[in-house]
Amino acid sequence: MKNLKSKGNNVFRALMWGCTFLVPQMIFAQATDTGHVYDANHLLAYTAAGFLIGVLILFFLSFIYHYREQDAAARNRSQYLRLSLVLQTGHLKLWLYDVGKRHYIELTETKGQGAEYDPIDFARFFNRDDFESLRKGIFDLCDKRSLSSSASLRSAAEGDEPVHYYEFSVTVAARGAQGRPVTLLCVQHDVTSEVTRKETVNQTLMRYHTVFNSSLVDMLYYDKQGVLRDINERACQAFNVPNREYVLNGSFLLENNPMYNGIPLDKLENSRTSTIINFRDFQDNVYQLDDFRLSGKIYYESTINPIRDEHGRLEGVYMAGRNVTEMVESFHRQQETIRQLREATNSIQKYVDNINYALQVSGVLLVNYNPSTYTLEVSNDINRSQLRMSQLRCIRLGTPRFHRQISSALNRMDHLTTRPIELNVETELRDKKGRQLWLLFSMVPLKDEQGRVVRYFGLCRNMTDMVETEQRLAVETKKAQETEELKQSFLTNMSYEIRTPLNTVVGFAELFETEHDEADEPLFVEEIKRNSNSLLQLVNDILFLSRLDAHMIEYNKTPFDFALVFDSHCQMGWSGVKPTVKTIIENPYEHLVVNIDQEQLGKVIEKLCANAVSYTDEGTIRAKYEYRHGELTFSIEDTGAGIDEATLPHVFDRFARNGQQKLCGTGLDLPIVQTLVQQMGGTIEIQSELGKGSTAWVIIPCEAQTIEKRRDMLL
Repeated sequence: MKNLKSKGNNVFRALMWGCTFLVPQMIFAQATDTGHVYDANHLLAYTAAGFLIGVLILFFLSFIYHYREQDAAARNRSQYLRLSLVLQTGHLKLWLYDVGKRHYIELTETKGQGAEYDPIDFARFFNRDDFESLRKGIFDLCDKRSLSSSASLRSAAEGDEPVHYYEFSVTVAARGAQGRPVTLLCVQHDVTSEVTRKETVNQTLMRYHTVFNSSLVDMLYYDKQGVLRDINERACQAFNVPNREYVLNGSFLLENNPMYNGIPLDKLENSRTSTIINFRDFQDNVYQLDDFRLSGKIYYESTINPIRDEHGRLEGVYMAGRNVTEMVESFHRQQETIRQLREATNSIQKYVDNINYALQVSGVLLVNYNPSTYTLEVSNDINRSQLRMSQLRCIRLGTPRFHRQISSALNRMDHLTTRPIELNVETELRDKKGRQLWLLFSMVPLKDEQGRVVRYFGLCRNMTDMVETEQRLAVETKKAQETEELKQSFLTNMSYEIRTPLNTVVGFAELFETEHDEADEPLFVEEIKRNSNSLLQLVNDILFLSRLDAHMIEYNKTPFDFALVFDSHCQMGWSGVKPTVKTIIENPYEHLVVNIDQEQLGKVIEKLCANAVSYTDEGTIRAKYEYRHGELTFSIEDTGAGIDEATLPHVFDRFARNGQQKLCGTGLDLPIVQTLVQQMGGTIEIQSELGKGSTAWVIIPCEAQTIEKRRDMLL
């Protein structure tokens, strides 16, 4: 701006200098030679001077116009900057409405026109009904029916976006011929925050006034100084207040309220009180004013609730209460009436209570059946019926196997039988222990004066414990009989199996005392030794099985290399294998350290191998094992005689025999193996086919510490 002013001053000085130089010369030439003023030389000088003056004047005017244009542009930029600040601060937006094209043009903050929208595109920003009110105002302006218009619009709701509220003010920005509006200026003001705040305040006030004034209890509000600021109509009625505004004059304090407990306001907490107020004690209190004098004694319940801000500062105190005088007095009257009635009926009630107590203690229920209504009533109270059931419900009360008996008993009572009815049924009901209830119904007919049966009366007793005891006794008796039979069978088999080798030993021993050939003596000795070993093995198995049954065997899990001992246990079990039988051991591990009881596991392997030897006269016996997923699995497979289908389910029975009445080993090998495996937490399974051999699988859970397979097995 300073440079422009300096240049303007220089041009003005040049123009003035040119005029000062040329004008005197023109005057001098005219004065000295007035006779030649209009000659060619003078005309040329005048023309040159006039042209120069005109050029200077045009240059000066052009500079002034340029200066004023730049000055106006600077002022416009300043005004647009102020306008931008105003628009941003006031949440305003400007639009131009082109009346001819009916288009809406956005005015940006950088002195320019922004996007242009036709009515359809512009209407998509706002609620359709609200936009119609804006259009009506614009049409009124275009038709000169009003000088300005305003409208309230809501934004179009899309998805979860919140709704915005806008105020539009429309005025004429430019007019054309005959004063008709050509361009309209629309000012859009975002008033969402104001509308939201007003709605929140209105809703809060509405809730407050609704709750406060429509409450069914007396409501009083004191400010933080303890001055009464609000009271509802119910409290006015309770305290005989003629005019609500009368007590809101600032003279009624919380400390004068008889329900107030006197605690300082800054230490006040939520409290609930029940107070007996005698207004005769308030001679100098505001409650004795002539306008609403109170007298007498009232019973009043109240709660005092202080309201504090987030910093714990007191903002006010709410008191809610109600006059319970009438209720208390009515309660006193009722108590007196009840006392009198209780005294009058005490003797009768004692009699009824004794009967009911006897029914409850004994668990007996009273039962009435009325043939005329076909209903059965059950109760443990002599005064009332607790349960009423139809015939169909009575039948469904019992389990299906008693439906016919219940139906028969009901049919006999419907035909007015004179004989007593007694029925013990199992019901679908369950007691606290989850047992099905057994109920015994004992009914006798009651007759009228003419001797006709009117109804049936009786007792219903809970027989569940007795029936359960009888059932348990029957089960235990059956178990005892089965145990005794099993014991007798075991003792019989055991005595037979012991006597067989014992008689053989005694028989061959007696042969030494009779006449015999000395060449037979080695045979006698061999038979005695073989049967003695069998007898010793049988006795050892019986003793070991007895310890297993009594859970006297301790299992000591210790880490050991199963890959190193598997072969030896198999060989010990195959000690009596026949030469025609080939034994195969598949040991896929170099080292397999497992945590298990080695001694008991070895017994299982040895007895299974020995059992396979006893069934196999020729062929092969194969033993193998594998460790997978925390379980040790091994199997003993033979191609021997096998086991028939009838004997296979009983192979784990004690002294079980096959189809040829031959013992499986000592008769206790497989039962011992099964018990050992089960007590170690494992399972055992035997598959067999007669004439094709047998396979025994044993799976025992254990933890492996080292697993190293053989390289040749890996290849």
